[in-house]
Order: sequence, then structure tokens, then C-alpha cells
Amino acid sequence: MRVRVLSSGSKGNTTYIETEQAKIIIDMGNSCKYVKEKLGEMDIDPNDIDAILITHTHVDHIKGLKVFLNKYDICVYCTKEMLKDMDYVNNYHFIDSDILEIKDMTINVIKTSHDTPSSVGYVINNGSSSIVYITDTGYINKKYFDLLKNRDVYILESNHDIEMLNNGRYPFNLRQRILSDKGHLSNYDCSKYLANFKGDKTKYILLAHLSEENNTPDIAYRTLVDRFREDDIALPEVVLCKQDEETDVIMV
Repeated sequence: MRVRVLSSGSKGNTTYIETEQAKIIIDMGNSCKYVKEKLGEMDIDPNDIDAILITHTHVDHIKGLKVFLNKYDICVYCTKEMLKDMDYVNNYHFIDSDILEIKDMTINVIKTSHDTPSSVGYVINNGSSSIVYITDTGYINKKYFDLLKNRDVYILESNHDIEMLNNGRYPFNLRQRILSDKGHLSNYDCSKYLANFKGDKTKYILLAHLSEENNTPDIAYRTLVDRFREDDIALPEVVLCKQDEETDVIMV
């Protein structure tokens, strides 16, 4: 598999993943033009995309979807609740089970906890390789821990530094929303989960959805490093995802 986060942050989230047979996009939170350009840099024709998987329908995850679908007839994987917010989607497949099959991909669906009627994360599997994709959740349910352990790549939300958030300019109600069980993972929580999940197979950790207001790449990275050092866990390669800037292509 190869994976590339095309953009990640509060203004737009889009990720590309491919195997020998399948090409998918997770979320379409950036403009159609931007996504087309980034795919073109990898010599990917948008018409060859097999599916677009939606995590939830907040604007930073579906902003470019309508225009993209006007140009390219691609199947959108979403829940029935999500489709209510995307009435322009005609070609869709409902996520109504815990496992999806897209060509040579097997995808585990994980329910997340966010302030939207329906939100999910994904574990993308191909042969012995796997990629975890979880953003926009206040916590990760313990029932998924065994499923999430010892994966090759983790793309996990490290949204905010708690101290920066509490001392920042956000109003009280917004701070409470972010810190709630239906909000976002802090650097601390992200590092805690990753210390639990990381295994011998783990090659990459991508810290995603960093807040531009309540976080910095350095603080997110140092929080992760300190947690792994405290637990005496070897740190794999760490990538800090950015807004409107793609990561390198990662091969697993």
C-alpha cells in the first residue's frame, strides 16, 4: 500500500490510499482543484478512484465533495445519517456493517465520538499491511483496542494542547466542546492511545488535524516523544501533517 495525506487541519482534510488494485480517498475537505492537482502530482487520474470514504459531514471533511462529484462519478461510502447532509450524492454505498470490501482492500469501520449524528474511523487492510485512520473523536472506545494494536501506519488526530486551549481566546463553550467526549483528541490523549497501540510492525505515526490556534507541531511532537520515552517504547518515524500541504508518499 501507499498512502499520502493531501491535507489535514481545521480547514480541510483529504487522504489518498492505494493498493495494487484499489484507489480510495478518505474525506474530501479540500477544493476539487487542490485534490486534482495533488493526485496529478502522483500521476493519478481522478476517474480511476474507486471510492471516497467519508468520516463525517463537517465542512472541513466534505467541502470539496460536491464539485468533485460533478466532475467525476465516484461511489461515496457513508452512513445513512451522513447522506442526509449530502443530498447531492447520487452514487453511494451505505456503511451498514463493520467491514467493507473494496477490491483487494478489507476495511474495518470504527465508530468514533464527535458532535455530529454519525462519525467513523477506518482500518485499511491489504494482505499483511494496515493503516489506521482516526480523526475528530473525543475518545476511542476500548472495545476497538485489540483491533487497533500493532498496525503499520497510524494517522491519528493530535488536535490540541490542553493548556494552550484553556489559556487561549476560544470562548468557554467552544473549549468545553473540544475537550468533551464528543470533541477532539488532545496531544496527551493521542500519545496515550499510540503508546498503547504501537507494536513491532508499526513503521509510521502521522499526527493529524493539528489545530492552528491551540497547538503547534513542536508541542504535538514533544508530547508524543515524552510519552514514548516515559513508557520505554521505541518511537517509529513520525510525520506531522499540515494544512494545505501534502506529506511524502508512505509505502507499507
